[in-house]
Amino acid sequence: MNDVQLHPLKFQPILKDKIWGGSKLKTYLHKETTSNQVGESWEISDVEGDCSIVANGSLKGTSLKELIDTYKENLVGEKIYQAFGNKFPLLIKFIDAKENLSVQLHPDDKLAKERHNSFGKTEMWYIMQADQDCGIIVGFKNGIEIDDYNQALQQNNIEEILNFEVVKPGDTFFIKPGLIHAIGKGVVLAEIQQTSDITYRVYDYQRKDSEGNERELHTEEAKAAIDFDANNEYKVSYTSAENKKTALVENEYFKTKEIKLTQSLTLDYSATDSFVIYMNVEGTTTVEVEGFTETLELGETLLIPACFNEVKITSKNATLLEVTI
Repeated sequence: MNDVQLHPLKFQPILKDKIWGGSKLKTYLHKETTSNQVGESWEISDVEGDCSIVANGSLKGTSLKELIDTYKENLVGEKIYQAFGNKFPLLIKFIDAKENLSVQLHPDDKLAKERHNSFGKTEMWYIMQADQDCGIIVGFKNGIEIDDYNQALQQNNIEEILNFEVVKPGDTFFIKPGLIHAIGKGVVLAEIQQTSDITYRVYDYQRKDSEGNERELHTEEAKAAIDFDANNEYKVSYTSAENKKTALVENEYFKTKEIKLTQSLTLDYSATDSFVIYMNVEGTTTVEVEGFTETLELGETLLIPACFNEVKITSKNATLLEVTI
């Protein structure tokens, strides 16, 4: 495979049916499925057992793992390859919540390493669509401390201490490890996160599966992971601008910017030393990269290998999320 040239990469979506999933990934984002309970589309994944497969070009059929093994820093960037080796560091998703997700949180790197020999889970959400008055749970209401939380658990009224936020398209949230959260029903969003699937579920509305069983809760595991100081630091304040990059979230794990397009824009990545991911969250975009051209429709994702230095993106009305490290 070494003699096959790298090119901009689309991957086959890995669709996940969920107890809370719906049909919007099919009807709104045009994912190919007959299911009406799809909760997640894993766009780029190196999670064990769910490794993405290339869907386009001369590398079609190649796994993300094989790509990293073969192309190394040419695919991901020199510093990223030195830090992560043959493990792709991000998991990229679209999520549709027909019903509320469980109230949950994720451990940080230190706790995840101790307990699970894994990375922690830092993530962000970009709201793409929301039904009227729908929103998310993020953090606790003001003034809630550990004693209030323990009492709510004992009395089975945890919903009363959770902060609910109505959302609209473009709203962006930074979900740190230790921040309690849940996507609410009626919301479709793009999610960018560390490659980790460790979740501590603390409340699930007493729901039962098809066999009559309630899902497992991780109440005790979660107590050591909750960060009560993170309660008011989740919503990202920014002002969109046409035909330029607008910073959304930047941390040690990923950088995400919004690009609203009404014309052509040429972007120089020669000093980036990272792959570039585009998630198309509105409209249709043409992406040109050193002789390669791809059309990116709403709900599609494209990975630009680190070896490419210049990208031209063109649209009369589209919005992309640009993700790098």
